[in-house]
Amino acid sequence: MMSLAFATRLNSFASRPEAAWPGLKGKPGVLQLAARAATVTGLTHVDLNYPDHQGDGIGATARAIRDLGLELNGLAMRYYTEPAFKIGAFTNPDPAIRRAAIDLTKRGIDAALEAGSPLMTLWLGQDGFDYAFQADYRRLWDMEIEAIREVAAHQPQCDISIEYKPNEPRSYSLLPDCATTLLAIREVGLPNLGVTLDFAHSLYADEQPALAAALIARHSRLLGVHLNDGYGKRDDGLMVGSVNTLKTIELLRQVRKDGYGGPIYFDTFPDMTGLDPVQECTVNISTVNSMFAVVDRLDASNSLDDAMGRQDAVSAQAIVQAALSGR
Repeated sequence: MMSLAFATRLNSFASRPEAAWPGLKGKPGVLQLAARAATVTGLTHVDLNYPDHQGDGIGATARAIRDLGLELNGLAMRYYTEPAFKIGAFTNPDPAIRRAAIDLTKRGIDAALEAGSPLMTLWLGQDGFDYAFQADYRRLWDMEIEAIREVAAHQPQCDISIEYKPNEPRSYSLLPDCATTLLAIREVGLPNLGVTLDFAHSLYADEQPALAAALIARHSRLLGVHLNDGYGKRDDGLMVGSVNTLKTIELLRQVRKDGYGGPIYFDTFPDMTGLDPVQECTVNISTVNSMFAVVDRLDASNSLDDAMGRQDAVSAQAIVQAALSGR
């Protein structure tokens, strides 16, 4: 069985601040969030956003997080520091703004290495369009590929993982799904590139997440697994397995089969509706552990693989349902 590590979205722990910090004025700081996350039994890692979560410096922040008993999984770029990024970071029509986005990303990659966590996740939600005739698509693609190539080449020892998403904040993202992202990675052609698969993003890209994972393993590298759930219409960020239990188990079985060994990251939004973030994360961990126990039961014999080899949906469903009930 694969060794399980669990990471979380740090900003989730800002939910219900009055329970953790009575009388707090303003927003909790990054180390306050990390200290609250560290109370979750079974949580092993957190991710930091760059440049939002630098605190007193990325090195000092990383050391303080490790002192809390957590490891730093990696950094994720956020392009909110410059209002002009709203119409593009790597694809901004203003060369100076585009250069600022590229240079900010390079500093983030340097920070990831300084923190001792050589993984940078790029969610390029600003790179896209909202209207027909708004942009030259060939030019947008060229700018995206050139920029990804430049930042990936900046520090070859740092893995760069692209997290795709169909839309939001732009109406159409330039990298909206697994296939388009793999096409971009192939065109860039650098070995330190890979993909972060976010379950809810995959759902509303109209994908089967396990198929997306299989394609990523075949054509690139799976560098991150973000678990959550939703109804396939938007990035709901619901608790793991709360809507699509079978698809989640299928994804976990697929990534284990393909040899993914990184943390399972919870990209859920308890803060959207005021849930207790410690309890929510605890239940997510318990859910995934239970799901892997189901995967163990499924893999205890060849019966499921035999049924899948025949594309026998009835037999496969009977086997899965029996494993879910512990039989």
